[in-house]
Amino acid sequence: MRDDVRQLIVAIHDSPTRLVYEFAGAGSLALAWLHLVPGSSRTVIEATDRYTIASIVELLGAQPDQVVSEATARAMAERAYVRATHLRGDGGPCLGVACTAAVATDRRRRGRDHAYLAVADGAGIVSSHLDLTGDRQAQEEAVSEAVVRAIADNVV
Repeated sequence: MRDDVRQLIVAIHDSPTRLVYEFAGAGSLALAWLHLVPGSSRTVIEATDRYTIASIVELLGAQPDQVVSEATARAMAERAYVRATHLRGDGGPCLGVACTAAVATDRRRRGRDHAYLAVADGAGIVSSHLDLTGDRQAQEEAVSEAVVRAIADNVV
């Protein structure tokens, strides 16, 4: 992990904000990075890798038209925010963070490599899109860095 990313995570952990993180397809490295920097137990309430469509349907209550879409990322973030406020329980600041991605794979897949990120708080939901290039590792690093930056943008 680069030092600038580590410093963002330190700032995230130093904030009073708690979060629930839902991800599908990529973004697992962001969770690992959050846990590698001391203080994650103050920040991460819960995280779930939604690796199957059944898991995504369970979270959203219905099958999305497209898993890798802005609408799905926003819906995942909204559910994560509701969960964070419930689990936190004290009315303190919370975020629902979501990532859904289509990344390089060893099987034939239609479409381009890209990801959608969304962060929900009490004021609304902010989302972004990433076009991905390079190999699987480079894509995971790019997505995970974007997730960390999105969290930091909402707490620092």
